[in-house]
Amino acid sequence: MNILLIGSGGREHALAWKIAASAELAKLWCAPGNAGIAREAECIALDVADHAAVVAFCKANKVDLVVVGPEAPLAAGIVDDLAAAGIKAFGPSKAASQLESSKGFTKDLCKANNIPTAAYERFKDAAAAKAYVHAQGAPIVVKADGLAAGKGVVVAMTLAEADAALDALFSSAGAEAVIEEFMEGEEASFFVLCDGDHALPLATAQDHKRAFDGDKGPNTGGMGAYSPAPVMTDAMIARTMDEIIRPTLRAMKDKGMPYKGVLFAGLMITAEGPKLIEYNVRFGDPETQVLMMRMMSDLVPALMAAVDGELQHFDLRWYPQSALTVVMAAKGYPGDYIKGSVISGLDEAGSLEGVEIFHAGTKSDGARILANGGRVLNVTAIGDNVGQAQQRAYQAVDRIQWPEGFCRRDIGWQAIKREHG
Repeated sequence: MNILLIGSGGREHALAWKIAASAELAKLWCAPGNAGIAREAECIALDVADHAAVVAFCKANKVDLVVVGPEAPLAAGIVDDLAAAGIKAFGPSKAASQLESSKGFTKDLCKANNIPTAAYERFKDAAAAKAYVHAQGAPIVVKADGLAAGKGVVVAMTLAEADAALDALFSSAGAEAVIEEFMEGEEASFFVLCDGDHALPLATAQDHKRAFDGDKGPNTGGMGAYSPAPVMTDAMIARTMDEIIRPTLRAMKDKGMPYKGVLFAGLMITAEGPKLIEYNVRFGDPETQVLMMRMMSDLVPALMAAVDGELQHFDLRWYPQSALTVVMAAKGYPGDYIKGSVISGLDEAGSLEGVEIFHAGTKSDGARILANGGRVLNVTAIGDNVGQAQQRAYQAVDRIQWPEGFCRRDIGWQAIKREHG
């Protein structure tokens, strides 16, 4: 099969690495890709916002499947345009992508279908939103309604923080806010492949959103992750499927927008059970990096089964080991950071047992690798338990020379605390 992968981050490098190992693969392209993906695929300068250009490339190169990594092209309807041209694409339609592109859409869907989630209200002006926040009290969660690359959420511990978040949010014309109750519990990331009718659970993971050790500092796109998430027991997975995932698929089909692709549920495991924090309509980043390390099965037939409506008779196998990834980011992220600094030691770090280094914001300059984004590298390792995976990942981190970068040193701490009893 000829496959085109769309995207340029660590998630796409992990997908490219897994797709490149497929027995089904003839040729893999990636648009636009990065310095790491270039080792697995032919990177092409294709404007993915120009859907006609993507369709033309697919036709000219006899592409059998397009795998869409990031959420923005999905929300822009790239899957619809490819399908209209007779090209198979893995990912939801523009209408189904509203599960991520509009938090209000998802909250309303949950309310209508009794899907457990935080209590909420939607607002179009700052004054009404602030009045609601002050009536509810803190802590409280303030979310931008639209796409925000994983950073449009403020967990306000004080009313002043909530007011500041609303001021920032409503400084943009046409902004909408979703204000939610603060939920107590442990977060987990849960992924399922969907074919419009059926859902196949993937492995579980846990992400670390805060920038600094001890879960301090601003929210980011994710500073590390591990899999499996111990909080997601078999019983909790069964409840999540029955109470959250299947009702969502039924509701989306009833709306005439059947959901195909990967559905990523951000969950809060509360005293009452699993509750939905939010949906994403694509693989998580950095969770994909640990999922791909643990996936024993060939990924490509699973993607095709989702596209073709064949998941009912499909299964995936997983390695029993744990995987952990550490994000190395440019100093200053998620705020302002400098691009163009040189990174060395990657080959030495990547040669350690059980270690893979997935590139995110990198580019090649001759033989040199340069930082070209906020989150730059995903140093990923597999081990017999989270503790061993963590040890291997940080051994690799310590071999990378990049003074302009930083990382958290405590990824996986909750799971390791459990392992030590």
